[in-house]
Amino acid sequence: MGWHMASHLPKTGLEVLVWNRNFDKAVLHAETFGTQAAAIEDTVQADFIFSCLPTSADVEQLIAAHPPKAGSIWIDCTSGVPESAQRLSQQLKAFGSIYLDAPVSGQTIGAERGTLTVMIGGDAAAFEQAKPVIDAFAGLIEHVGESGAGFAVKAVNNTLMAAHLWALAEGLTLLKSKQVDLASALNCINHSSGKSSMSENIMAQRVLNRRFDKTFALDLLQKDIGIAVSLIAEENLQLPAMHLVQQQFGLIEKPHAQQLDFSAAVQSLEQINQIELS
Repeated sequence: MGWHMASHLPKTGLEVLVWNRNFDKAVLHAETFGTQAAAIEDTVQADFIFSCLPTSADVEQLIAAHPPKAGSIWIDCTSGVPESAQRLSQQLKAFGSIYLDAPVSGQTIGAERGTLTVMIGGDAAAFEQAKPVIDAFAGLIEHVGESGAGFAVKAVNNTLMAAHLWALAEGLTLLKSKQVDLASALNCINHSSGKSSMSENIMAQRVLNRRFDKTFALDLLQKDIGIAVSLIAEENLQLPAMHLVQQQFGLIEKPHAQQLDFSAAVQSLEQINQIELS
């Protein structure tokens, strides 16, 4: 995601420095998109710093080792933990910097097209300052609340995505058991009230054709669902459906889930029922 997101930043007219833990990738990005590969010590001296890493722990370690300059705005596009965002917001204040949690949604195709949805938590004035830069890769930018709010919205969004996929898979499993043609049934659903982005895109493009193209790893979705469920516990709410989603998407162990697209989670359901969705 970060590769494609950063490719749009030169259109802002600003100097764009890129860094990656695999520095050869940063060099290739510079050659491909006209950015500049730079050391991490230089990139954190930018006015606007974007991070897009697997977990909040990765971001915390990066900031601890390489704090930003005073006056900068750190825009964290990781799908992270709200508590971490609140903690980092306070830490960066000590450097005279501002932290915004700014997770994105729209999958790889949205990053390529520059049409991602960006949900932002943190200082409202800093949000307005950073918005024109974020707009380079965004279709929608929404300030949703204080620090951590962006991460909370992203976690709930991805849990809903998982719920939609699983419910659809169960429905199609039932239909196939009744000898219904799944492609025809899916077409009906997509012209009816049961449609979702999972039915309109993912089911046909990845599951029914058995491709399971990897664009968003299953273990990362498991992480996001876990964040949402942890927020339920913090608020002492009774939200059983989210717990059920976590249970179903946790059927595949993390080492295996790391290798799979999130859509492959439905294979657990197929194995249970001995019915392949194809």
